[in-house]
Amino acid sequence: MKGIAEKVNSLLKFLIVVCLSLMAIFVFTNVVLRYAFDSGITWSEEVSRFLFVWLIFLGAILAFKDNEHLGVDVVVKKLPLAGKKVVYLISNIILLITLVFLLEGSWKLTLLNTDLSAPATGMSYAYIYVFGVIMSAAMILIILFKLYRFIFKKDYSQLIMAASEDQIEHIGNNETGDKK
Repeated sequence: MKGIAEKVNSLLKFLIVVCLSLMAIFVFTNVVLRYAFDSGITWSEEVSRFLFVWLIFLGAILAFKDNEHLGVDVVVKKLPLAGKKVVYLISNIILLITLVFLLEGSWKLTLLNTDLSAPATGMSYAYIYVFGVIMSAAMILIILFKLYRFIFKKDYSQLIMAASEDQIEHIGNNETGDKK
């Protein structure tokens, strides 16, 4: 299972690099062509916009997997272990519900926009909205995996989002009854 997760992680990072590189190449080339040769590539801005959207969605998946999104855990840090567990479960259930709505809405927008095409490239706008489906589905899988580890494997390392390694060890030691 870890091998698959690492391969998916590497693939996402590679796709982000490709999107960012292509964006930079397209925009730079277009700028040079406009200033030096008084011409340009009509489709480069549009493709760059598509790539930017894809880059954001792919980056959101990676950030979500690694708990790198912004979060406020001032209250959670002060709670006892049982309170942290309850808050963790409630917050993940709320996230699951929200992501299901996002998945459904993105799917409906993808279907609605299959016939609409971008003016310069002719690409369907569904290519933008389908990444909402991909992102929400990936995040749902990540949450389900984290909840599985939390409930069945008793992995409490995710209770505090911005925890240092000392705090994570302290949480694990409190659960097993060890004292430091």
